[in-house]
Amino acid sequence: MIVLADPEISRIPVEESGEALIDLRAIPALRLDPRLADPDAHYARLRLSLVDRLITAQTLMRPGLRFLVVEGFRPVEVQVKYFDAHVDRLRASAPGHDEDWYRHRASRYISPPEVSPHPAGAAVDLTLCETDGHELWLGTEVNDTDTDACHTASTAISAQAREHRRILAEALTTVGLTNYPSEWWHWSYGDRYWACTTGASAARYGPVTSDQL
Repeated sequence: MIVLADPEISRIPVEESGEALIDLRAIPALRLDPRLADPDAHYARLRLSLVDRLITAQTLMRPGLRFLVVEGFRPVEVQVKYFDAHVDRLRASAPGHDEDWYRHRASRYISPPEVSPHPAGAAVDLTLCETDGHELWLGTEVNDTDTDACHTASTAISAQAREHRRILAEALTTVGLTNYPSEWWHWSYGDRYWACTTGASAARYGPVTSDQL
């Protein structure tokens, strides 16, 4: 697995499209979960092309099944806070390594801010639910990285959870999204990791500036 701290990711250039971020609260086709809601509703924003792909992908699933979006855009200062806190936890639990080791290890689950797709509005954390809002079980909770069961290809989950992950992945890959393999819920489009995995010459989106919000 290529992790987000790998130099191969940071070497990919960004050709910023300037595409707007869309507020999902105004998009009734997509269901938005409030568990990570912030006062400025950053969590509800995604780049336009990513929103379009999510809506298309949802139509590819069986009737009655919908995406449940948990988090989209994340300000870079929040990403810095999350990443630094994870590195600090690793230092405490596994002392004696150099900084590169901690950054590489941390990036299995938390992206280094400078290449992170969430501050670019290019990543979405999501799961599945029924039309009535009942959330389906995909083997772990969203953002639960305590065990390797969060890895997309994990077999340490029930057959039903594996099937739900297959449905999610099939719909999203069909419309061009890329999954981060250590997190079944994390999908992106247009960022550096997407460019790396798809062979694109450049990323379409870099960190969002205030005038893009």
